[in-house]
Amino acid sequence: MNEEIKAVADRLIGLRDIMDVSIEEAAGVCGVSIDQYKAYESGTVDIPVGVLQSMAKKYDIDLGVLISGKEPHMHSYCLTKKGKGLSVERRSDYKYEALASGFINRKSDPFIVTVPFNPKAEPHFNAHPGHEFVYMIEGKMELTVDGKTMKVEEGDSVYFDATKKHAMVALEKEAKFLDLII
Repeated sequence: MNEEIKAVADRLIGLRDIMDVSIEEAAGVCGVSIDQYKAYESGTVDIPVGVLQSMAKKYDIDLGVLISGKEPHMHSYCLTKKGKGLSVERRSDYKYEALASGFINRKSDPFIVTVPFNPKAEPHFNAHPGHEFVYMIEGKMELTVDGKTMKVEEGDSVYFDATKKHAMVALEKEAKFLDLII
């Protein structure tokens, strides 16, 4: 996992260099402190997908390129077979599977997110520009958005302002949901 984090950090640095963007500007785009942004670029701290999406949107680069280093090629459609999406296992508390990484100029980023069950799990809060849509596929989870905690069960959905601090914790067993970052 550390090599993957370092590779993503290196791509962020490269993006900043190519676009002639200061660390201060990049931190502002991502909505984090300068010290936090520097930590992301150090390659020793995991970078939330929302932070990567902020940079991708602002500087018109594909999110999949930042995550994987591979360019998308599809213009009309992008078929992703079950379990074959771009794996984004970067955090121990969530596993992301990108479902449209092969499509050029996407307007949103859909993921299947798996949150393992851990009875001692503490929520890890995140915030990023844009909106987020969650549709629960399997299991149950506790979702906290802007201080409001709700129980989300199979078939439930939540749409929220992703600039508000949010976190998910699986309840009883592993939770799996469709996550659309807009």
